[in-house]
Amino acid sequence: MRYIIMLLIVIGLAIADYITGLIKAYCRSSLSSSKMRKGGLNKLGEIIVMLTACGLDIGIHTLGKYYNAAELSEIAGAVTAVTVFAYITIMEVISIFENYAEINPEAQGWALSIVKRLKNSDKQEEK
Repeated sequence: MRYIIMLLIVIGLAIADYITGLIKAYCRSSLSSSKMRKGGLNKLGEIIVMLTACGLDIGIHTLGKYYNAAELSEIAGAVTAVTVFAYITIMEVISIFENYAEINPEAQGWALSIVKRLKNSDKQEEK
């Protein structure tokens, strides 16, 4: 069930980012089918990476049972899936706020301050 929830969150954020990107492009009069195609493929790639991380978590956990290391393998798999999930989630939220800041100039102050904080937390997570 946790994999389904992770995937639904990633898919929902990808859709929200894609839509806010479309709105931003419309507001700036810069709609481009090639950019839309590239953005859509990028979102599809993120979903594939999340599916892979979830599959890896399941596979590592299953393999750990065969080698009598179920606890260790469960931790290793969960860390992999959660790390990928957290990274994609932070990336998508940053992009949504950046898009929104360009859509609504009145929101630039608070939206960009949130983006700055999220980018800082993203950099610390990479370390």
